[in-house]
Amino acid sequence: MPALTASLQPPAGQVLVTQALASGVQIYDCAAKADGSGPAWIFRAPEATLVSRTGKPLGTHYAGPTWEALDGSKVVGQVKASTPSPAPATAIPWLLLSAKSNSGAGVFADVRSILRISTEDGVVPDSPCTADILGASLQVFYKATYLFYR
Repeated sequence: MPALTASLQPPAGQVLVTQALASGVQIYDCAAKADGSGPAWIFRAPEATLVSRTGKPLGTHYAGPTWEALDGSKVVGQVKASTPSPAPATAIPWLLLSAKSNSGAGVFADVRSILRISTEDGVVPDSPCTADILGASLQVFYKATYLFYR
């Protein structure tokens, strides 16, 4: 596992339950900025499939952010810490998330923290979001490793 900054360390006492490799897209919408300063690409949601290191299907990752296992269990996270990836110009940040809610009786039912590391790609491209394309969306390919702790 790559070296992690102190801010990305899961809370003391939590243990790794499972890990998943994600492959999918980060979705961005061309929308007006909340401060009224013009349009910008705004992150909407991820859409990714999750597999084990051996390629076995594990589930999906989508808006929330939510991770849903094939066994029906889910965890919804909220960002606690973020640090730039080793390649910040092209790869989305590494994150530590805490569980906001859990459901089901499976692998994600008692997850307390999620760590996103080893990201590849996913950064919104340099193409401008302008008034004439408001409402447009972009899907940007990405990969990441998610580590789940309880």
